[in-house]
Amino acid sequence: MTRKALTAGLVALMSLVAFEYMAVAIAMPVVAEELGGLELYGLAFSGAMAASVVGTVLGGRWADLRGPRAPLWTGVAGFAAGLAVAGLAPSMEVLIAGRFVQGFGGALVSVALYVLVARVYPEELHPRIFSLFATAWVVPSMVGPAIVGVLTDALGWRSVFLLVPFLTGAAGLLLVRGLAGQPVSGGQRAPAPGLSAKITWAAVTAVGAVLMQYGSTDGRLPLLIAGLVVLAVALPRLLPPGTLRAARGLPSVVGLRGLAAGAFFAAEVMVPLMLREERELSTTAAGLVLTGGALSWSFASWLQGREVFGQRTNLRLGSAMIAAGIVAMGAVTIPSVPLAVAYPAWIVTGFGIGLIYPTLSVLTLELSAPGEQGENSSALQVGESVFSVVSVAVTGALFLSAGREYWVVFAATLVMALAGLAIAPRAFGRPRQVSEAGAPAGQPSGAGPA
Repeated sequence: MTRKALTAGLVALMSLVAFEYMAVAIAMPVVAEELGGLELYGLAFSGAMAASVVGTVLGGRWADLRGPRAPLWTGVAGFAAGLAVAGLAPSMEVLIAGRFVQGFGGALVSVALYVLVARVYPEELHPRIFSLFATAWVVPSMVGPAIVGVLTDALGWRSVFLLVPFLTGAAGLLLVRGLAGQPVSGGQRAPAPGLSAKITWAAVTAVGAVLMQYGSTDGRLPLLIAGLVVLAVALPRLLPPGTLRAARGLPSVVGLRGLAAGAFFAAEVMVPLMLREERELSTTAAGLVLTGGALSWSFASWLQGREVFGQRTNLRLGSAMIAAGIVAMGAVTIPSVPLAVAYPAWIVTGFGIGLIYPTLSVLTLELSAPGEQGENSSALQVGESVFSVVSVAVTGALFLSAGREYWVVFAATLVMALAGLAIAPRAFGRPRQVSEAGAPAGQPSGAGPA
């Protein structure tokens, strides 16, 4: 019963983080108009993203060293406090400050949850837990727009921010009950070498990502190039060595997560716009295409949780389906192709990412020695976030430079999906060697959960 309460609390908390991520994107145009800060619109998003990169790196190392409780509760407090500040903000500047705190807190929560899974649940249950986590992100995308619309129209945009802190308290109570007596305290006793340097590089990486985000709009090509250069220097220092050359094992796991997420989200950004401008669909009808993808993502995650397919099949089939779905959606840009193709196209793409996403989370923990789950989970999430920002920025710049040609975006994302398909077999490295004392080679036998 205690583990059921813990699972419910974890999924509830992840759902709230996902809901607020989506809700802010929907409500922000109204927020910027009312607060008179349209020129700061982009900063409300990029500031939270920058804070999340730093929070992810810090949270991962913190959880490894001292256990996940402290970063989890710090993150919950920061997430709720940031939302409260944003919801009560008298100006756009104060709202951005709240978003910064919210992004930092949400990142601490996300990485701490991974470490909790590693320490509390037996390895055979990891696929099911990460399947629930994936569903926790997908469901808000289906029901969230309607909820946000009703709240904004009936109570105003501030209710979108202020409701979630109260719900976070309820999720926290479930977590308190579920964590009672669980082996999550403690961690490595050795100091964290290079932690200050990592946090510094995380901040530099965040700056590079923000530069790319701003540089992808209104012809600011120098900013985009500058951001890409900054990321080329800083990002590899936050990822497992060999990630950018797809070394076998954990580096390819992190690289594949970034490529799959980058291809999916960069294409998804353009799907509703393309359907409205090129095929004259209503906003509701275009949204139904994305809903189909969200449903298939959830279903594929459910299959992964029950291990219907093996991990190798999940990664290969998932990568192939993302590529196939992007090709089919790209074909919809051709007037002679039936519009109806768009619906199964995105269902296929969603099914592919649904197979890949939780499988890579499971592999990350399997390939991590005790005391490394937080750092490696942090690398997985940082890689995903930054790859996605880079993908959206680059495809957006290509889209504008090509004279708003949508096929250019789908061609670029197809290249990323095919690169992911190529490296998928490399995600399976050699099993960690285990010493006679029972600890992975290179790790003290006493490392890990207390």
